[in-house]
Amino acid sequence: MAEQYIKFEKMDGVGIITLDRPESRNAMTQKMMEEMGEAIEVCKGPDVRAVLLTGSGGAFCSGADVKNFVETLSTSGPEGLADHIRTLADTLHTKVVLGFRRLEKPVVAGINGVAAGGGFSLMLGCDLRVAANSARFLMAYANIGATADGGSTYLLPRLVGSGRAMELYLASQPVSAQAALEMGLVNQVVADDELHRHAMETAVRLAQGPTVAYGRVKAMFDQSWDLDITAQLETETKAIAESGLTSDFQEGIKAFTERRQARFEGK
Repeated sequence: MAEQYIKFEKMDGVGIITLDRPESRNAMTQKMMEEMGEAIEVCKGPDVRAVLLTGSGGAFCSGADVKNFVETLSTSGPEGLADHIRTLADTLHTKVVLGFRRLEKPVVAGINGVAAGGGFSLMLGCDLRVAANSARFLMAYANIGATADGGSTYLLPRLVGSGRAMELYLASQPVSAQAALEMGLVNQVVADDELHRHAMETAVRLAQGPTVAYGRVKAMFDQSWDLDITAQLETETKAIAESGLTSDFQEGIKAFTERRQARFEGK
């Protein structure tokens, strides 16, 4: 796969995707989103059991490349700009956000700096969010007169509540890592120099877990918003019964009764 605007590697069962446009604080481009989509496809393979997403340099992702928007407006006019934004948003949504949400394994965001606009939305699409103490979070869309994208209008209210989500959009002011932790926007905050190690350790630990069960619960959490309690309970009954067919569950119950650490294989 091409790696012009991202870096991708596999280590200890973890697929590591690093946004790699540090000169622009990892601002999103069409090509970057396409490369991320390709990396997510690779992560579907059995040799990847968890994913870590992070940014190079001092930023996680500053959102879309607004300079590119201005250039497109200048050369192609408002209609050309609208088409450009539509294509970028569609690629972000279908290849990346849905790619992460439908990936049957956990995705960890290691937020090493600013997460703004589309970058803010991107980290919402991950399952766990570990932030450096110096990280800052900003919806930013209203600052340029834009509506929000990247799944943030769906995911953010579910994380922090509709009132706080609207406040974050309307205010368009940076939120500190500690404030993000307190409102439930991130799961953990660690010292800057410990972020990569801690995020990687988290991803490796998950990769060594019962990843089939992780993937199924992830899907059930996502679909629960669209089902009533009866339908969700039926889904749970089916899923936990099918767990009995997996090697991980069979190993897990044996390890429990034998009072030893389970050795899961993601099968």
